[in-house]
Amino acid sequence: MKLFGKTSREQGDIAEEQARRHLEGQGLRTVARNFQSRFGELDLIMREQQTLVFVEVRYRRSPHFGGALASIDAKKQRRLIATAHGYLQQHPHNGPCRFDVIAISAAPNEIEWLQDAFGLSE
Repeated sequence: MKLFGKTSREQGDIAEEQARRHLEGQGLRTVARNFQSRFGELDLIMREQQTLVFVEVRYRRSPHFGGALASIDAKKQRRLIATAHGYLQQHPHNGPCRFDVIAISAAPNEIEWLQDAFGLSE
């Protein structure tokens, strides 16, 4: 999928769609997209059986500066966790939850799926 020549927002939208299709191909079901709270945004919220999966999608044109996975620091993790708490307040869920990261690299165009990325699974 060609992402060069697009704005950052367009690149993000394309990467999120690519991630969503990849996860649905692995059996997950989309619950919500781009959920926003005062703390931030959750790119995708998916369900894998009884587990609610909060997905952060990261796209990088280049592996320089650590690539997509390295771009999620402790501060970003805290914001994602706070946003997930906000989602759960509005949409209660009694099952387990986890945070996954989909890292998409432009060259070569590959998708890396890191499940339970923050090690916080219930």
